[in-house]
Amino acid sequence: MTGSTVFIRLEGPLQSWGDTSKFVIRRSMEAPTKSGVLGLICCAMGLSREAAREVLTDLNTLVMGVRIDRAGMRWWDFHTVGAKVGILNAKGHVKKTASTGEYETLITRREYLADASFLVALQGDDELTKIVHAALESPKWPIFLGRKCCAPSVPLLAPPSDGESWTNPQVHGSLSAALAAVSWRPRYDSESPPIPTTRDGRAELDCLMEWRALSDSDVAPDAAEVWYDVPVCFDPPVHEPRIVTRSTTVVPIARALQQHTPPPPRPRADYTSREYKKQRAARLEADGGVCVFCKSPASTVQHVSYRRAGGAETQDDLRALCRLCHDAVTMIEYGLGMGLDRIDPCQPRWRQDILRTRAEIVRFRALQVRRRRLSPDEVE
Repeated sequence: MTGSTVFIRLEGPLQSWGDTSKFVIRRSMEAPTKSGVLGLICCAMGLSREAAREVLTDLNTLVMGVRIDRAGMRWWDFHTVGAKVGILNAKGHVKKTASTGEYETLITRREYLADASFLVALQGDDELTKIVHAALESPKWPIFLGRKCCAPSVPLLAPPSDGESWTNPQVHGSLSAALAAVSWRPRYDSESPPIPTTRDGRAELDCLMEWRALSDSDVAPDAAEVWYDVPVCFDPPVHEPRIVTRSTTVVPIARALQQHTPPPPRPRADYTSREYKKQRAARLEADGGVCVFCKSPASTVQHVSYRRAGGAETQDDLRALCRLCHDAVTMIEYGLGMGLDRIDPCQPRWRQDILRTRAEIVRFRALQVRRRRLSPDEVE
């Protein structure tokens, strides 16, 4: 079949495309269903479940193909049903708990596809595909991927990559050729396609294609599958079967969406630098050889800023400290995950933190000394 093709990108943190499962365990199909995609389109048109019945006849004439760009990972979650509303029993009465008499809540398990990405191609009448494209371009209601909690993370209408000449919708061409015309785009430089690439560097991707007989004598392939996902109406939900075949298509690989950006160089202290030693001695002399925090004899200096570290420090980047205060300040900095700018022990706002950490260090060191001097049976 040939005609106009509209491309829909379905990608998000979570997706769920319901199959025939009912009751408390609700599974998801491995790829978007036709019922889910047409329901998404009806949502974009602003149609309720009842009003969607009027357009489903036309929408079902569209032939659907799905390219699995990223299969994702299956994920389970729990949902409650009937809270403050009630669930009907077999007799049609609302269930109530025996202890409190309140409406009973049902706990269900729902399956999702996490981090999946699909390219859906709908092909059919030119005017109909233009209507679908316009609805998805300016949806009247919020769009979701199978369930209302599954929001898309990228625009629904797939745009051409650099160097591609196709448009959305694309006019003429078979459904398989249309899916092969759209490049597979990695998210970052080092990402590989879901299955091995060809020798010429193109990606081989799995596809689920809707099969339709071109004549009365056509017979579906032996490996064809039957999916009950052709919506007749949504309220009540009624679905008819369609035949789906599996195939692979070879597509070019586009440029990654996110290019690798190396982190900016971070200055690091060089304690062997002659200039650093010179500034260290000048800082100790400027502070009178005593710790700026506790006034004990200073034995080292502390960086309050690493922005000029590596030999370009000035006296303003250093503070004279004793070993105990230096260890306390360093512990606080590591605990806070501080970067280039560190603690200035001269600032009053750090006083209580430094005093508390000094006391912890003293208690720990005293305990270690006690443990070395006591027998094993005397150690607490």
